[in-house]
Amino acid sequence: MIVPLDIPDEIAVQLTAPGHEISRASVEALAIEGYRSGKLTQFQVGQLLGLSRIQAEDFLASHVDLYDYPVEELEAEAERLRNLRHR
Repeated sequence: MIVPLDIPDEIAVQLTAPGHEISRASVEALAIEGYRSGKLTQFQVGQLLGLSRIQAEDFLASHVDLYDYPVEELEAEAERLRNLRHR
């Protein structure tokens, strides 16, 4: 699907990293937001950006918290590990 965007040049320059195109920056932003909102999986992000599984994981790791666990869940897991060690 082609989605035309009308972005003023001065804003496009601010939104784009040197050496990159605004179209790529737009698709990356869409992928990040799609993943954050739970609408896209890591696999789908890779498909959207033309990345391998490892590249998609690296891309997402640099933009979102891939391992956003509640503190309570981490504490419970730590307790389970302590119990296993003491057996």
